Amino acid sequence: MTDPVAAGLDPLGRWRRFAGDAVLLDGFHALKHAVRFGARVPVAVAVDRRAALALAEELAPDVRDTLDGLLTEVPEATYASLVPRPHPTAVAALAVRPTRAANLERLGRVPRAAPVVVLDHPRNLGNAGAVIRLAAGFGATGVVTTGTLDPWHPTVLRGGAGLHFATAVERVAVDELPAGPVFALDPEGDDLRGVKLPDDALLAFGSERSGLSVELRARADHLLALPMRPQVSSYNLATSVAMTLYHWSAYGSAPPGAPPVP
Repeated sequence: MTDPVAAGLDPLGRWRRFAGDAVLLDGFHALKHAVRFGARVPVAVAVDRRAALALAEELAPDVRDTLDGLLTEVPEATYASLVPRPHPTAVAALAVRPTRAANLERLGRVPRAAPVVVLDHPRNLGNAGAVIRLAAGFGATGVVTTGTLDPWHPTVLRGGAGLHFATAVERVAVDELPAGPVFALDPEGDDLRGVKLPDDALLAFGSERSGLSVELRARADHLLALPMRPQVSSYNLATSVAMTLYHWSAYGSAPPGAPPVP
């Protein structure tokens, strides 16, 4: 969807108009996903428009016509001036970020059909982006972060490949977490393989360095541990989230013969 006022401006004029409030979609795949999941995209540019549309025809025919109406070809120097570092597809766009109120309303709806992923004081921007991409792929209700990391930071958006628009992404305090039982991953917890993860669960993950915060640990209803070989220190955050979401998606109830959650 384009802005009727900005529609008459040249690409640089439209970019400047929205750059202060919108978020950068860095590359073809980020634009593809954002459009596919209903993002409002007021401006999109490409160094080679025909090549970008050919890529859409091959990989995303469902949004090809929409991209045809959005993409404006610009010189390579103009494109490079709009992005922190050029993407191999030489495509960039701006998208309007969903409001905090809309995200919180979506996260707070009950009953939920899928869990919310909670990243407790995450540190690595790329890992946060990878988690958002995973959560979108598994159909999670959303991803919330606690602490200082901005889950809409440009580096997180790049790692998420535009899939922030496929799920609800927001930063909250621990006392603002959505309703639902909190299953927090911790080395001292019960083996995940014997536990049922309900659809309305909040699946909480601490940072790789320091684990769960005191506040999140106190909020947890259950502590769970991933299976891990002795003397291996930890899994990457995104790997831990993937294993846990897969377990939720594969087992609507605890596996036969597994011990129940205490």
